[in-house]
Amino acid sequence: MGRFLIVAGMAAALAGCATGPSHFPVQATRFHFNAMTDRGTIAVEPLTGTGTASLEYKTYAAAVQTELLRLGYTIPAPGATPDFLATVSFSRAARPLPPRRSPVSIGLGGGGISGGRGGGVGLGGGVNFPVGGSGVGEGVVTELSVRIRQGADAVWEGQAQSLTDVTAPDADAGAVAARLARALFTDFPGESGRTIEVP
Repeated sequence: MGRFLIVAGMAAALAGCATGPSHFPVQATRFHFNAMTDRGTIAVEPLTGTGTASLEYKTYAAAVQTELLRLGYTIPAPGATPDFLATVSFSRAARPLPPRRSPVSIGLGGGGISGGRGGGVGLGGGVNFPVGGSGVGEGVVTELSVRIRQGADAVWEGQAQSLTDVTAPDADAGAVAARLARALFTDFPGESGRTIEVP
C-alpha cells in the first residue's frame, strides 16, 4: 500500500509536467549554383517588388538581413546599386497541433519509471500507463523563402518552415522569423538540394 501511494504521488506530480513542445524543429532546404564565397553589399526586398511592405513583412526581412550581415554581407550606401539582392517572402497557415504525448510512463508493479532517454527505476512487475494525455491545440505553420540574386542571375535560394503553438511565449512574429532565418542560413550556403532539420 505504501509503495502504491508513492508511485501514485509521483504520477500526479509528473502529470503536471507533461506538455507538448511549444514549437517544432525547422526544416530548411537550400539550392545554390556556386560556392557563394563572394561577399558584398546586399539589399533585402519583398519578392513581388511592388506595394508597401507590411509591418509583419518588415519583421521577416529584418531577420533575414540580420543573418546576412552576420555572414559578412554589408548594407549598400543610400542610392547605390547593391552587389546582391535578396528577395524575401513568407506565408502563415493555421494547422492543428499533433497530439501531445508524454515521454514518461509509470510502471505499477513492474515497468518502473521510464523516460524518453531510456533511464528507469524498477518498482516491481506489472502494468504501465502514460503520464499526462493527448490534446490538440492551435498551431501555425510559417514558411520563409529567400532568393539571392547577383545581377540578373539567381545564385542561391532557400525555404524554411516550422510549426508553432500559438499559445507559446515565443510565438510572436519576431521570434518565429528569427528562428526560421537562423535555420535557413545555418552552415551557409548549405548542401544544395538537401533538407536539414534545425532544433
